[in-house]
Amino acid sequence: MPFQVIAVGEILWDLLPAGRELGGAPANFIQHARALGADAALVSRVGDDDLGREAVARLHARGVATNLVQTEREAPTGTVSVEIGPDHQPRFTIHEDVAWDRLAVEDAALEALRAADAVCFGSLAQRTAGGAESVRRLVAASLPGALRIFDVNLRPPFVRQEVVEASLDLANVLKLNDQELPVLAAMLGLVGGEDERLEALLSRYALRLVALTRGGQGSLLVGAAGRSERPAVAVDVADAVGAGDAFTAALALGLLRGWPLDETNRLAAEVAAFVCSRPGGAPELTPGLCRPYTD
Repeated sequence: MPFQVIAVGEILWDLLPAGRELGGAPANFIQHARALGADAALVSRVGDDDLGREAVARLHARGVATNLVQTEREAPTGTVSVEIGPDHQPRFTIHEDVAWDRLAVEDAALEALRAADAVCFGSLAQRTAGGAESVRRLVAASLPGALRIFDVNLRPPFVRQEVVEASLDLANVLKLNDQELPVLAAMLGLVGGEDERLEALLSRYALRLVALTRGGQGSLLVGAAGRSERPAVAVDVADAVGAGDAFTAALALGLLRGWPLDETNRLAAEVAAFVCSRPGGAPELTPGLCRPYTD
């Protein structure tokens, strides 16, 4: 039977220089998880508007269950203005008071989360007090044996220590990048070099695994099962939007399948590199990338 994977948090439209693309880290993650063979659902909220209806239709077309996507009548579907710098990294302007800020805790979502094998969440959907309460109640509904993946996704100015610490307390897997690690180190009083900081996170929050992505410098997995360090996969980069979300989706499926860390790390890097080679956060993955997860 396919694994049941749920993402909790924002769905939005990235307004890119080349046009509009569906985005939001949880929405990107869950589309990739579905492509990689999971039964996938998103818990989020859209406006009662054309952008919201198009977002739901797009998810449905990609095979993601949309029955847990709520409709908000008083606020619009979320949008983000995105500029791509000369380093191919995105720069975000995230608009406020939008539908996903008003995410509610509904019985259907709680029931689905109790049956989930993995749930992924981040910090952005917790930028308001109401959003933070909803996200944490939803994630906490998952069973203790499920993967609870906190993909940090720090998006200034919406960065709060209380959100990070509460999320780490809920999680058993942490995914972050090399720009976020120094921020967490300063915030949480982590000392030493990269390895010492990751080990401190692992032990302090009783995590099963910490995954660090480093862009062109590759990726590092550290956990109770050991350690895996891989170089980046060389590609011609279109943009890096969604690459981390793709890595997290592949990581989740590898962990659920019980693969060795090196194999999980290698395949996750390949999926992330492919996403970097295409514009937007959730380009359709090729059958070759998906085959190791679906065979």
